[in-house]
Amino acid sequence: MKTLIVILGPTGVGKTELCLRLADHFSIPIINADSRQLFAEIPIGTAAPTAEQRRRVVHFFVGTLHLEDYYSASMFEQEALTIIGKQLETNDMALMSGGSMMYIDAVCNGIDDIPTIDDKTRATMKARLASEGLPALVDELRRLDPEHWAIVDKNNPRRVVHALEICHMTGQTYTSFRKSEQKQRPFSIVKIGLNRPREELYERINERVLRMMDAGLEEEARRVYPKRALNALNTVGYKELFDYFDGTTDRAEAVRRIQSNTRRYCRKQLTWFKRDAQIHWFHPDNHEEIIKYIESLT
Repeated sequence: MKTLIVILGPTGVGKTELCLRLADHFSIPIINADSRQLFAEIPIGTAAPTAEQRRRVVHFFVGTLHLEDYYSASMFEQEALTIIGKQLETNDMALMSGGSMMYIDAVCNGIDDIPTIDDKTRATMKARLASEGLPALVDELRRLDPEHWAIVDKNNPRRVVHALEICHMTGQTYTSFRKSEQKQRPFSIVKIGLNRPREELYERINERVLRMMDAGLEEEARRVYPKRALNALNTVGYKELFDYFDGTTDRAEAVRRIQSNTRRYCRKQLTWFKRDAQIHWFHPDNHEEIIKYIESLT
């Protein structure tokens, strides 16, 4: 049976190490499902696979976009399914890994057929966000689509703006396009979740942030600082350093906030993933156990 293996879990848990091992063992590439590792300009802060790792194993969706490029979970769904289909023509198994919840759900369950936003509407809403601010747009969404307003992350400008783009471009509510119907895939899906004891995971996150700083995260953030308004940089690691560059905090506090906000994002990921009863959970260091589990199912 043709099977998609999905390795998922919170940031810093150890997905990369396991996936390299699985890719070597099964002689297959890695389909990356991380929405920020797509951007070529920010490999350090997104913990993107290194050049050495990419020479060792083929990776899709790493460094393929630039910060200004528009991309969405819907676009990822279509492109990833094409790659998966090609992989399964010659292999019984494909491998996808990442921590971006929406991207994983898009491939596994499908995403609603939301209209593509035209350039004029996108430019208008981008300008309005800059001139009016997020609170004004949140209030507008409350009036135009109160049902979606009730559930949207009101601190996420991308989600709020996208819903308003749909409202203005189509004359319909964003809610009207959200059918949440699971799409059938021509392959089986095996989801493997990775987790560690919380203190162990937090220690890994804290240490990884320090390694990122040693590897040049501050310099990377300074290079992209002029583009800080772009949605791709509304990301843990860059927001905190931008505050440091603005003089509203010092370097040590910026690092502490990166660690704290990464741990917070980790908890958010785990909350999302643990709603899915189809996920089989493992400690990420149990490589042999995970390989045997996959071989028993495929």
